[in-house]
Amino acid sequence: MKPSIRITFQVLSLAALAALCIYLCPRYTNPFKYHFEIGQPWGYGLVTAEYDFSIYKTDEQLQREYAQALQEYTPCYTIAPDATQRDVYVVSLEEMERIKATNAKEISLMENRVATAIALKDVYTPKSAYQHTHTELTPNLLFDSITSANLRQNLLSNVSLTHGMVQSGTKIIDTGEIVTEDSYQQLTSLRRAMEEKNISQRQSLVSMIGSGLCIVLLLLLFYLYLLTYRRKLLDNLRHILFFTILMAIIISVSFLVLQYAPVGYIYLIPFAWCPIIARVFYDSRTAIFVHLITVFIVSLAAPAPYLFLFIQALTGIIAVISLRDMTQRAQLAQTAAFIFLSYCILYTASTMLMAGSIANVEYKYYFYFAINAVLVICAYGLIFLFERTFGLVSNITLVELTNVNSNLMLEFAEKAPGTFQHSLQVSNLATEAAKRIGAKVLLVRTGALYHDIGKMAHPEFFIENQTGHNPLQDMPYDEAAKVIIEHVNDGERIARKRRLPEVIVHFIKSHHGTSVTRYFYNTAVNEAIANGKSAADVRKEDYMYPGPKPSTKEAAILMMADAIEARSRTLNTLTEQSISDMVDQMIDAQVADGQFAETKLSFKDLEDIRVVFKQKLIEINHHRITYPTITQ
Repeated sequence: MKPSIRITFQVLSLAALAALCIYLCPRYTNPFKYHFEIGQPWGYGLVTAEYDFSIYKTDEQLQREYAQALQEYTPCYTIAPDATQRDVYVVSLEEMERIKATNAKEISLMENRVATAIALKDVYTPKSAYQHTHTELTPNLLFDSITSANLRQNLLSNVSLTHGMVQSGTKIIDTGEIVTEDSYQQLTSLRRAMEEKNISQRQSLVSMIGSGLCIVLLLLLFYLYLLTYRRKLLDNLRHILFFTILMAIIISVSFLVLQYAPVGYIYLIPFAWCPIIARVFYDSRTAIFVHLITVFIVSLAAPAPYLFLFIQALTGIIAVISLRDMTQRAQLAQTAAFIFLSYCILYTASTMLMAGSIANVEYKYYFYFAINAVLVICAYGLIFLFERTFGLVSNITLVELTNVNSNLMLEFAEKAPGTFQHSLQVSNLATEAAKRIGAKVLLVRTGALYHDIGKMAHPEFFIENQTGHNPLQDMPYDEAAKVIIEHVNDGERIARKRRLPEVIVHFIKSHHGTSVTRYFYNTAVNEAIANGKSAADVRKEDYMYPGPKPSTKEAAILMMADAIEARSRTLNTLTEQSISDMVDQMIDAQVADGQFAETKLSFKDLEDIRVVFKQKLIEINHHRITYPTITQ
């Protein structure tokens, strides 16, 4: 892909992520963006009153004062126009129940806009009126809903919504202080005062631009990290897409929770997904960097951002340290347990530090942390999803592939038993070499097991599987070479059919690089010279593997191990000197042929690999003592 197209895709991917973050970042209609709860430490800076504002009473205070004011309320009634009895006041049973529900001790009788207080004991129901007068009476009082409602409203309106003022310049709260009931009322009153000031659209736009710039700068920092330290990841578009989608999932869910859910629910979000999933496919430094950029972006809208950053950053680092190389599902459960303990300890410690008391710890957060840990275990499904989507390979998959009892391995051992044994030996050699130079051991081992599976297509053409006649001897040299070379293409075909990871396919395609099938080529050249021709009359391209050359240290190790293990079987005498000379000759020939030009193998790596191969081959082929027989 052209560099210009690759750079354009990189910029567009990060720009799309930035746009998504800016769009979903919780917006507020005023600059008061603080989140707080009574009894919790204040996680922001110093807050002072920029102007005078009233302190609003809490809902509980207002309800108490409303109830007290309504004690003076008396429902209003009028005499029914058709009433014949006016000296005894009668209401229906239902009306009497409503009067008693108001706790009123009397009612007001409205006549000619003049209110007369009537004690409730002088108001009867039809039944009680009969008992009092021995006369059947019907209700003669009608409820005056309008006058009663006005009277009730006047009583409530006399209750003041505020109780004091905060003067401009007065300190309200500072970092680390506990939010008390008084400071809580002052903060809520300040927020209400800002809302009543009708913050302009321009101020809201400026606030959004500020958060947008922070998001862009953080993503730019992530891009610079890849550009400086992980350029190979930056050059591969699928890796950029992987990082942007992973970060987008966590950030989007977090912003939606912050905007629509209660404050503490942000701790339900499994932020550890970022470092865990990134660590499974990449290195620890990249995993931690991705995690830090993600939590920094979320902290722009998170409650108590300093506390949030402290807890999430350290928890992510602990997750990476505890995970190491994930080769078993149980490791994820262990990591989840470490994350739960980390959350609990960090939250408790930070609250005690800021509040100076254990009493301010809210135990509901431990429940949130437990749910978070359970969600961390669910990352196993996401790992599989990302693995399939982006063509990546995890250590768990590699462990599964190294199972020699799998269907493909059993078929390999049955159809090409000699090649299968060769692959096992190559795997052992390559694994030891990878350990010595710090390469990916599990990847090398897996690639070595599968590098020759193409020989299953025609195992009879390969000498390690033959027990009698060699059919290649009946073919022209160039055709015999094509048959041998074809096992690479057959291997790729089988690997793709069995849906092996792309990195394993690369081992299959590159384990011979662009080398030449020396036996047939050299024999053809010698025969041409013997017949009076020159070496140029033999087309070297007909005897050359299609490649590509190895592009990683692991693929290079496999190429060397494959060639050396095969060549060791041709040695007539197996001594330390013969093995050492053979290893040096094979590696030197591959280096001279430029087969490792696209890898990052150093001279020291090559020397260490030589030492390992020599040592292992000597150990494998050491002489045993001869068992004596019993003489008669």
